[in-house]
Amino acid sequence: MSPPRLIVGLGNPGGEYADNRHNVGFWFIDQLARHLQVPLTPQGKFLGRVGRQGDLWLLQPMTYMNLSGQAVAALAGFYKIAAEETLVVHDDLDLPPGAIRLKQGGGNGGHNGLKDIQARLATPDFWRLRLGIGHPGERAEVINYVLKAPRREEQELIDPAIDRCLLAWPLLAAGDYAAAQRQLHLKTP
Repeated sequence: MSPPRLIVGLGNPGGEYADNRHNVGFWFIDQLARHLQVPLTPQGKFLGRVGRQGDLWLLQPMTYMNLSGQAVAALAGFYKIAAEETLVVHDDLDLPPGAIRLKQGGGNGGHNGLKDIQARLATPDFWRLRLGIGHPGERAEVINYVLKAPRREEQELIDPAIDRCLLAWPLLAAGDYAAAQRQLHLKTP
């Protein structure tokens, strides 16, 4: 497998969304940027906050979740980054808080950010790093749930999951997705 050239963290811009469950992708990119000592700066051309280290790009779309594909397609298109070289980090309702899954391709599970990326790239074949946030139990509560901060006990599971992803970063950066999956797909406490 080729190493990723674009890491995208999904979320919504603005202080009122900063601590929302839906912003777990932003949280990861913030941590990875600190880890790599790469500043994230607004770039209107790419509709987001962008950082670069060599051939690796970090992106936080500022388009709001439902239009994330605009930013991804703008940067990927400009630098000729293939879908298979793109890793999208996002919240996942179908996983309990603290659970992590890494996979390539597949459906979007009703996630509007993924849906827009699939449409704009015209393929589902990008990699996904799915960070569990749990489910409210009622479908009608999903929007309200993802746009609220995790409860303390959930945050205490999500933060270590992000730390585990950072520990697996050397494997991800090398494109060794199978080894990264073995490291990341552990049962949560």
